[in-house]
Amino acid sequence: MPHSSSPNNVARRLRRKVQRISAIGAWRDYASNQRSLGHTVGLVPTMGALHAGHLSLFREAKSRGDIVLATIFVNPRQFNDVKDLTAYPRTPELDHTSAEAHGVDCLVEPTLEEMWPAYPNPTATTVSVRGVSDTLEGAGRPGHFDGVASVVAKLFAVTGSCRAYFGEKDFQQIAVIRQMVRDLALDVEVVSCPIVRDEDGLALSSRNVLLSLDARKKAVALSRSLLAARAESAPASELRARMREVLEGSGVEVAYADVVDPVTLVPVGDDETGERRALIAGLVDGVRLIDNAPVIVEARRG
Repeated sequence: MPHSSSPNNVARRLRRKVQRISAIGAWRDYASNQRSLGHTVGLVPTMGALHAGHLSLFREAKSRGDIVLATIFVNPRQFNDVKDLTAYPRTPELDHTSAEAHGVDCLVEPTLEEMWPAYPNPTATTVSVRGVSDTLEGAGRPGHFDGVASVVAKLFAVTGSCRAYFGEKDFQQIAVIRQMVRDLALDVEVVSCPIVRDEDGLALSSRNVLLSLDARKKAVALSRSLLAARAESAPASELRARMREVLEGSGVEVAYADVVDPVTLVPVGDDETGERRALIAGLVDGVRLIDNAPVIVEARRG
């Protein structure tokens, strides 16, 4: 059972210096020891460049009384573009300060050699989740979700029984991970947390720091396109058209703008009704951004 999360306990843990680990063996032992003490481990996987969205995951884990174990690892296996991997922001010192200030109990920063000893050669074992990983980001970034599923499976294997916290901005990623957990009967509770947005509506992302001032203004079109789709219920094809109109009108290069079933991610037809999920992705001056929101679909009349 989770340890008590009374204000006094939380305050004591907030004052505790974060423990930093890089070796897989020490990481496994830390999580096992915490469970032996009756604590529930809350795993927050990240690739660093921590922002308010990540901090909200730490807070959610803390509020449930978990020992918060955060990982920072920029996983090369989920990048299908070397330039994208090279450009991915890295802010280690700021990450350490943020983690300690926001109640992380243990910060795990495994080396590339620890995680993928054979890299850059292919790893013999790959976890592939078919169906939910084939469309949207999966179609535009071949191999991306194999890399995601493989690294998350390894995080789960090393950590052991835990709650794992993910932000809903990466909605398809959560669907892939949930499917993997179900299929492999992993002892992990996947907790999805709401998207954290800037004041102008842009979903927080580590990639946002790569945007120029002009691109940053243009990027707000992603959240505006979702607001347009949510303005009133309509057939799925009309919602898709609304989103594309806003994105293209703002100069965003659209990768996709779709309305799908929130579990299977199968595109919704115009004869379907009810709450579904709108997912979008676009290039803003070369920076790929994603966003999503629930929408209400109604069948086409006549």
